[in-house]
Amino acid sequence: MPQSQLLVDFAVALPVALAVSVVIAWALRRLFGHRLSLPLSAMTIVSLLGLSAGLLIAGWFFAGLRLWMPTTLLLAFGCSLGLSLLASAVVALLRRDGGGVDVAALLASGESDRVEFKETARWNVREDKKDARMEAVVAKTVAAFLNSSGGTLLIGADDAGHAIGLDRDFATLREPDADRFELWLRDMLSTTLGKNAAALPRIRFAEVDGRTVCAVRCPRSPDPVFLAQGQSTDLWVRVGNSTRSFGVDEAVTYVAQHWKPTLTSMVLGRR
Repeated sequence: MPQSQLLVDFAVALPVALAVSVVIAWALRRLFGHRLSLPLSAMTIVSLLGLSAGLLIAGWFFAGLRLWMPTTLLLAFGCSLGLSLLASAVVALLRRDGGGVDVAALLASGESDRVEFKETARWNVREDKKDARMEAVVAKTVAAFLNSSGGTLLIGADDAGHAIGLDRDFATLREPDADRFELWLRDMLSTTLGKNAAALPRIRFAEVDGRTVCAVRCPRSPDPVFLAQGQSTDLWVRVGNSTRSFGVDEAVTYVAQHWKPTLTSMVLGRR
């Protein structure tokens, strides 16, 4: 028989509590995805605090309860799950982007370090044909916004800020409409930037002067986004109102500085 049952229970409870916290954190991330949940490390800490709160409630308000009794375990698990959901919801609200884009105002203000115009996403205007190089340009711009401070790419507008529309891009699709265009755009970004990066931008459509313009609103990415093209993988960033590819040395330095972890970034999931 152990000389101190309390210490034995505590020694066993520590790894069990950590394992349960990890499971709860992992399950919530799988269930709600990146929009709702915190990073796994932060979720684990929150879940562990919830277990502690549940044990405190069990010991403070219920007489005669011991550590491994079903009521105690249920209270601890329930508090852990509830606190994790609450923390995830709060962070989701803090990170939420309303998604509204005033396309007309952006066109009027012109291009900048946070705004870029592209006439088409698939159609080569000069050669008057579909061209994969146009798709690469769009992917580079989105990657650059994600790797910088965010920004908005307007597709269907010329350099002067005039709405041109998406008719030529729509004509390259089986179903020439905005829904099919968004589906193609997401698939293209998934292929070139990866599924996680492709899920970050918000895609909206607006009618300006009777023409459809697509707004791709890109937040700052929590992780570096690399563009895969053939055998090469490049890091693209915004430098002023231009898009640049960084070499290996520049990319290493930029990543180390741009994604330097802070307390706020760790809590909000922006490493």
